[in-house]
Amino acid sequence: RYVVLTTKHHEGFTNWGSPVSWNWNSVDTGPHRDLVGELGEALRESNLRYGLYHSLMEWFNPLYLADKQSEFKTQSFVLKKMMPELYDLVLKYKPDLIWSDGDWEAPDSYWNSTSFLAWLYNDSPVKDTVVVNDRWGRGCSCRHGGFYNCEDKYRPGTLPGHKWEMCSSLDSLSWGYRSNLSLAEVMDEHSMIEELVQTVSLGGNYLLNVGPTKEGVIVPIFQERLLALGRWLDTNGEAIYESQPWRVQRENTTDTVWYTSKGPVVFAIFLRWPRDSVLCLSSPMPSPGTQVTLLGFGGTLEWQEQPGKGMLITLPHLLPFPVPQSGWVVKLEGVK
Repeated sequence: RYVVLTTKHHEGFTNWGSPVSWNWNSVDTGPHRDLVGELGEALRESNLRYGLYHSLMEWFNPLYLADKQSEFKTQSFVLKKMMPELYDLVLKYKPDLIWSDGDWEAPDSYWNSTSFLAWLYNDSPVKDTVVVNDRWGRGCSCRHGGFYNCEDKYRPGTLPGHKWEMCSSLDSLSWGYRSNLSLAEVMDEHSMIEELVQTVSLGGNYLLNVGPTKEGVIVPIFQERLLALGRWLDTNGEAIYESQPWRVQRENTTDTVWYTSKGPVVFAIFLRWPRDSVLCLSSPMPSPGTQVTLLGFGGTLEWQEQPGKGMLITLPHLLPFPVPQSGWVVKLEGVK
């Protein structure tokens, strides 16, 4: 469980008092506060991991534009601005995760990525705990990194061989706040849960973005969506947190049933309630001692074996359609 804050995006404004970003940071101007430090303290009090997003490039920085003009044969921006800030973030705030971005215009040799990462993993104060993503130079994505992003809103389709993260945004058209946002452009509750479930079933982490206003406010529609996802996790988080991919990630016949596991326990997450309240699962192989429960409901559920075809689970009768939420989890004990 982790939170990632944008410490600096491509426009170059830093949300801490960067010593190489005089008067263009959140301490010298605007809120006159160290937002990176304040969030870090709050996260650690809540036992959440502390991630820092950092853009390597800056769209308007004259040093960067000069390096770009030289086809990145010079490194003035890297040596005078970018790397000092990255080292400063690590030494000052000791993050658990560094989410690098803005790398695609230049190779890793321009950014001095390998030199920084060697220091990070061998000599930095977080060398034994930090993880990083895969955006450290042109061509690095999906090839190098502690975990892979590959691309924004990446969906692998099948189980990858490397730890990965699906980065999505509640605003379907933007990563930053838009005052002209319409309701139809905001991800609904079902879509959030569906993305989360599919990602975790395929061994990924889910990073869900919201863009605050210039005053730092998360607007009510985003709050409502995040709280809805939190309520769903309050009931069904056992199937998500600290889970592993199962031998089958989804039912062969449908995209609406996905699996996770935790040791010998298997979780089947179904995104649509079956019309007859009977859930058909063809992948798990039950045994006489198999027990089935529905997360959020007391007692065990009745089930019957379908020879060679898995099991039929009789679900409790819920409220009439339309049902009030999306995504339910049956916990299967004693199956293979």
